[in-house]
Amino acid sequence: MELAQAQADVRRIYRGGFSGSLVSSVIWFAASAVFQWGSQPAAMAVLFFGGMLIFPLSTLVLKIMGGPAALPKGHPSIALAMQSAFTVPLGLLVAITLGTIEPSLFFAASLIIVGAHYLTFISLYGMRLFGVLAGALVAIGSLALFVLPGLRDLSGWVGAAVLLASALPLYLSGREPARIVN
Repeated sequence: MELAQAQADVRRIYRGGFSGSLVSSVIWFAASAVFQWGSQPAAMAVLFFGGMLIFPLSTLVLKIMGGPAALPKGHPSIALAMQSAFTVPLGLLVAITLGTIEPSLFFAASLIIVGAHYLTFISLYGMRLFGVLAGALVAIGSLALFVLPGLRDLSGWVGAAVLLASALPLYLSGREPARIVN
């Protein structure tokens, strides 16, 4: 299978990745709410364990929409998708460690980790828009950590809003004709 066809399959089946962004935003909003009005350690658990539910919940959204909701067995993009997905919980262990030392660092560090994971989606989907999403999340996290400490407590909310705002553009970009993006 050629790269362009593999990317087209991923874009078509996962509808440009919009459902992952949509579900992620809900989990980030929930974790931010728990952080603000509940317990900070519980918020870290919501993002960590909720993050493990993103793919199954995104698949459920796709099934509700009708049509295919998973790549066919043996598709060459499955391995890259799984490898990319596993980077997030491993990276979040670092963010959780930072958060136990200083809770306000947790979401900012998490944004950098999640944003970096979206870089592989550029090749997986053949969509440069994932580079924009990655850049936005990494920039927000970096600004909160290094430039605007007052943004730290809001960074989870801002990240959730960015993920939500990206859902429609991802869906629309996923419908564009195939082109190879490396």
